[in-house]
Amino acid sequence: QVQLVESGGGLVQAGGSLRLSCAASGRTLSNNGMGWFRQAPGKEREFVAAIRANAGITYYAYSVKGRFTISRDNAKNVLYLQMNSLKPEDTAVYCCASVRPYYSGSYYYTRAYDYWGQGTQVTVSS
Repeated sequence: QVQLVESGGGLVQAGGSLRLSCAASGRTLSNNGMGWFRQAPGKEREFVAAIRANAGITYYAYSVKGRFTISRDNAKNVLYLQMNSLKPEDTAVYCCASVRPYYSGSYYYTRAYDYWGQGTQVTVSS
Protein backbone atom coordinates (compact mmCIF):
# COMPACT_ATOMS: atom_id res chain seq x y z
CA GLN A 1 0.00 0.00 0.00
CA VAL A 2 1.43 3.35 -1.07
CA GLN A 3 0.92 6.28 1.26
CA LEU A 4 1.91 9.89 0.71
CA VAL A 5 1.73 12.33 3.60
CA GLU A 6 2.31 16.05 3.11
CA SER A 7 3.41 18.52 5.77
CA GLY A 8 4.83 22.01 6.02
CA GLY A 9 1.87 24.11 4.99
CA GLY A 10 0.74 27.14 6.91
CA LEU A 11 0.05 30.85 6.87
CA VAL A 12 2.73 33.16 5.50
CA GLN A 13 2.88 36.76 4.36
CA ALA A 14 3.41 37.65 0.74
CA GLY A 15 7.09 37.47 -0.13
CA GLY A 16 7.73 34.76 2.44
CA SER A 17 8.82 31.14 2.05
CA LEU A 18 7.63 27.69 2.96
CA ARG A 19 8.98 24.22 2.38
CA LEU A 20 6.52 21.41 1.86
CA SER A 21 7.43 17.78 2.47
CA CYS A 22 5.86 14.60 1.17
CA ALA A 23 6.81 11.44 3.03
CA ALA A 24 6.30 8.28 1.01
CA SER A 25 5.84 4.70 2.13
CA GLY A 26 5.21 1.63 0.04
CA ARG A 27 7.01 3.06 -2.98
CA THR A 28 10.63 4.13 -3.49
CA LEU A 29 10.73 7.70 -4.74
CA SER A 30 14.00 7.22 -6.59
CA ASN A 31 12.23 4.69 -8.84
CA ASN A 32 9.23 6.88 -9.66
CA GLY A 33 8.54 10.32 -10.89
CA MET A 34 6.73 12.58 -8.43
CA GLY A 35 4.69 15.72 -8.72
CA TRP A 36 3.05 18.55 -6.79
CA PHE A 37 -0.39 19.88 -7.64
CA ARG A 38 -2.53 22.52 -6.00
CA GLN A 39 -6.19 23.37 -5.81
CA ALA A 40 -7.61 26.70 -4.77
CA PRO A 41 -11.24 27.13 -3.66
CA GLY A 42 -13.58 27.07 -6.65
CA LYS A 43 -10.79 26.17 -9.06
CA GLU A 44 -9.61 22.99 -10.71
CA ARG A 45 -6.54 21.13 -9.57
CA GLU A 46 -3.48 22.48 -11.36
CA PHE A 47 0.03 21.24 -11.96
CA VAL A 48 2.80 22.92 -9.96
CA ALA A 49 6.01 20.92 -10.40
CA ALA A 50 7.32 17.43 -11.12
CA ILE A 51 10.56 15.52 -11.02
CA ARG A 52 11.54 12.44 -13.04
CA ALA A 53 13.06 9.41 -11.40
CA ASN A 54 16.05 9.28 -13.74
CA ALA A 55 18.45 12.20 -13.88
CA GLY A 56 16.15 14.25 -11.70
CA ILE A 57 14.75 16.24 -14.61
CA THR A 58 12.27 18.81 -13.31
CA TYR A 59 9.23 20.57 -14.72
CA TYR A 60 7.44 23.67 -13.44
CA ALA A 61 4.27 25.53 -14.13
CA TYR A 62 4.97 28.91 -15.67
CA SER A 63 3.36 30.65 -12.69
CA VAL A 64 5.89 29.22 -10.21
CA LYS A 65 9.04 28.89 -12.31
CA GLY A 66 11.95 30.68 -10.68
CA ARG A 67 10.19 30.80 -7.30
CA PHE A 68 9.54 27.12 -6.48
CA THR A 69 12.02 24.23 -6.44
CA ILE A 70 11.12 20.55 -6.38
CA SER A 71 13.61 18.07 -4.98
CA ARG A 72 13.79 14.73 -3.22
CA ASP A 73 15.88 12.99 -0.60
CA ASN A 74 16.17 9.41 -1.76
CA ALA A 75 17.70 8.22 1.48
CA LYS A 76 14.69 9.52 3.44
CA ASN A 77 12.17 8.78 0.69
CA VAL A 78 10.85 12.33 0.96
CA LEU A 79 9.80 14.79 -1.73
CA TYR A 80 10.10 18.54 -1.15
CA LEU A 81 8.73 21.73 -2.60
CA GLN A 82 10.63 24.86 -1.64
CA MET A 83 8.40 27.87 -2.21
CA ASN A 84 9.93 31.34 -2.20
CA SER A 85 8.55 34.79 -2.98
CA LEU A 86 5.06 33.55 -2.24
CA LYS A 87 2.09 35.47 -3.58
CA PRO A 88 -1.56 35.54 -2.44
CA GLU A 89 -2.48 33.68 -5.64
CA ASP A 90 -0.37 30.73 -4.43
CA THR A 91 -2.98 30.09 -1.73
CA ALA A 92 -4.28 26.54 -2.19
CA VAL A 93 -4.21 23.00 -0.89
CA TYR A 94 -1.01 21.41 -2.13
CA CYS A 95 -0.87 17.67 -2.83
CA CYS A 96 1.95 15.40 -3.80
CA ALA A 97 1.44 12.49 -6.17
CA SER A 98 3.39 9.53 -7.48
CA VAL A 99 3.73 8.80 -11.20
CA ARG A 100 2.35 5.49 -12.45
CA PRO A 101 5.00 2.82 -13.00
CA TYR A 102 6.14 2.62 -16.64
CA TYR A 103 4.27 5.81 -17.53
CA SER A 104 5.95 7.59 -20.42
CA GLY A 105 3.70 10.57 -21.07
CA SER A 106 3.64 14.12 -19.78
CA TYR A 107 3.84 14.76 -16.07
CA TYR A 108 1.67 17.88 -16.38
CA TYR A 109 -1.60 15.95 -16.25
CA THR A 110 -3.31 14.18 -13.35
CA ARG A 111 -3.64 10.99 -15.43
CA ALA A 112 0.11 10.45 -14.99
CA TYR A 113 -0.34 9.79 -11.27
CA ASP A 114 -1.81 6.85 -9.41
CA TYR A 115 -1.36 7.76 -5.75
CA TRP A 116 -2.13 11.09 -4.08
CA GLY A 117 -1.64 12.55 -0.66
CA GLN A 118 -4.38 14.28 1.31
CA GLY A 119 -2.83 17.70 0.91
CA THR A 120 -1.58 20.54 3.08
CA GLN A 121 -3.04 24.04 3.18
CA VAL A 122 -0.89 27.00 2.14
CA THR A 123 -2.31 30.46 2.78
CA VAL A 124 -0.47 33.58 1.66
CA SER A 125 -1.70 36.86 3.07
CA SER A 126 -1.25 40.18 1.30
